[in-house]
Amino acid sequence: MYDVSTRRRALALVSQGRSLNSVSRETGISRAAIRSWQSRLEPLPRMAPEEPGPPADPQAYAYLLGLYLGDGCVSAHPRSGYYLRIACADAWPGLIELCRDAIKKVRPAVGVYFVQKQGCTAVTSYSRHWPALFPQHGPGKKHDRRIALEPWQREIVDAHPWEFVRGLIHSDGCRITNWTTRLVGGERKRYEYPRYFITNVSDDIRKLYTDTLDKLGVGWTRCTRNGVPYNISVAKKGCVALLDAHVGPKF
Repeated sequence: MYDVSTRRRALALVSQGRSLNSVSRETGISRAAIRSWQSRLEPLPRMAPEEPGPPADPQAYAYLLGLYLGDGCVSAHPRSGYYLRIACADAWPGLIELCRDAIKKVRPAVGVYFVQKQGCTAVTSYSRHWPALFPQHGPGKKHDRRIALEPWQREIVDAHPWEFVRGLIHSDGCRITNWTTRLVGGERKRYEYPRYFITNVSDDIRKLYTDTLDKLGVGWTRCTRNGVPYNISVAKKGCVALLDAHVGPKF
């Protein structure tokens, strides 16, 4: 934005009978700007940024927060505003639709579109307010920085814990069928059982998940890879049944 003294100097050149083209070439200011100053010299007052307000649908936000912490990011637009992007595997078209619907419920006025990547679809939305709604955003990878919920986010997660767990599992988790063998009447037989996994290298995000499971009464175990915490497993029959009732496999 040009200050008032710059505007006056440009208009003084015009008042000498010079054309807008010549003044524009000399000053580097566009003709449109100079023309607008002829009708209004003073710049318009800057408007204070509008507060985004709470999510329109807290239950949908709890689910979207889980998706974001798993496979999402907030990045700045080159000019202004921000993009929210959630990467969803093409193997689960239902997940892509659930993600789109959650964004629309959280912010009904925003547009949502799909950007095709190799093997996945980035469910994308533009808004000035995404950083306020996802204050965990920042440069670099999530596991390289601290991830903690704001008090207002904690209230939403506490009110809708299953949706938060569902979002985390739908992004970074899976429901699989494990198998083992055991002796039955002297004969070794194959035994299969369902199991939920979530994989995330962020200690903070794994703890948000396990703390929520604890509040829901879901037992879990920590798995490591090369001695480093990596997976969270839910395998007990009753706990798997709870996840089946409230989460279910991706589709």
